[in-house]
Amino acid sequence: MEIINLRQRMISVAREIRREGNRTIGFVPTMGALHAGHLSLVHGARAKCDVVVVSVFVNPAQFGPREDFAAYPRDLTRDSALLAECNVDYVFAPAVEEIYPKNFSTYVTVEGLSEGLEGASRPGHFRGVTTVVALLLNIIRPDFAFFGQKDAQQAIVIKQMVRDLAFDSGVFVLPTARAESGLALSSRNDYLDEKERRAATVLYRSLSGAAAEYDKGERKVARLIEGVKSRVDAEPLARLDYVSINDAETLEQLDRIEDRPALISLAVFIGKTRLIDNIVLGKTEKQDAAGAIA
Repeated sequence: MEIINLRQRMISVAREIRREGNRTIGFVPTMGALHAGHLSLVHGARAKCDVVVVSVFVNPAQFGPREDFAAYPRDLTRDSALLAECNVDYVFAPAVEEIYPKNFSTYVTVEGLSEGLEGASRPGHFRGVTTVVALLLNIIRPDFAFFGQKDAQQAIVIKQMVRDLAFDSGVFVLPTARAESGLALSSRNDYLDEKERRAATVLYRSLSGAAAEYDKGERKVARLIEGVKSRVDAEPLARLDYVSINDAETLEQLDRIEDRPALISLAVFIGKTRLIDNIVLGKTEKQDAAGAIA
């Protein structure tokens, strides 16, 4: 496994692989602090592709002024050891100035899809995400890029960007990796103490409760949302930021769930830590053998 720090070196390596003409490149973008959720994406890439590249880059452009960029966990030695065990070929771990050199002034914005949900709670977040992903796709030019369902809006926004800007990369979205408790795996879970970690299971319990109501025939969005709110409110350590039910592809806000899949998503503060989660109600898009949504 080679660790690459320079943009030009990564470009050269990827170009040489493509010149060979018979090997596919799979790419997994991360901000490090790797956990089993990230590694599930790596395994998905390894199963589908001949060469696997993982980026480790804490992207300052997607953090707001009151968010945790400085405190975000960084341990490239640990992350690299985990990736080596997963048989990753290349780790791209650039410094900030390699991605955003002096006088950098070009940003990518996906209008509409970026404005609600996380976009409303974290202004500018998705501009930072789409800009860095566009840069990484240009540098690596993978055949396939792999993202997680936990960040559902991010995946939808990136798929739109890839279509609009004609990137020659397929996008696969793999299922959310969860602890036995149902808690979605996240680097920010490390901020939780034991009591808060138990309380954080309220996110998935609340979503699961809504799914059970949906399975029993409830289709009115207001009633499903009210059920989620009441479950979150019952947890003393939890404070709801938002809960929303949207079309799972267009993110159109819904009043009633009809014959299309619906995304129910929420953000909750557990103590000072903000966590997100989501599930899809109804049939999802066609999946491949690995469970990925193309």
